[in-house]
Amino acid sequence: MATTNLSYYDKTTIPNAKTFRFGIVVSEWNPEITQNLKKGAIEAFLDCGATEENIISWDVPGSFELVYGCKKMIQSQNVDTIIAIGNVIQGETKHFDFVCEGVTQGIVDLNIKYDVPVIFCVLTDNNKQQSIDRSGGKLGNKGIECAVAAVKMAALKNIDRTSDSIGF
Repeated sequence: MATTNLSYYDKTTIPNAKTFRFGIVVSEWNPEITQNLKKGAIEAFLDCGATEENIISWDVPGSFELVYGCKKMIQSQNVDTIIAIGNVIQGETKHFDFVCEGVTQGIVDLNIKYDVPVIFCVLTDNNKQQSIDRSGGKLGNKGIECAVAAVKMAALKNIDRTSDSIGF
């Protein structure tokens, strides 16, 4: 469980994102959470040098559908990295476990199968307050943290294009 502000990053340690194309696939379930995560990710991309036209965003109905949305984006949009944004809150049934396990494994599988890093930005919290705290609340915004990871992974993916080292 995060205990520090997720929004802090040092831009001097992050590659410039100017030449990278980013994808964001966002679950429509719990939109007050997922839209805040998306907003944080886009703001961080822009702060790191990305251009608005190089950020593509698609919505899918729920977190389980993130895997398929990411796969289709990989196959059709020529992106350097993708952030999968979702929110699953523990309920009274095992549905939480099945969704979380399926999405997690699906994103792992995409990272193995394709040469496009997919960043896991799915909040899996015990209650709504924990999700609020991590999507722009007292613990910052996990979307920002995931955008920074996406920039770093885009640089790693394109190491031969950018230089011999990724500089972080």
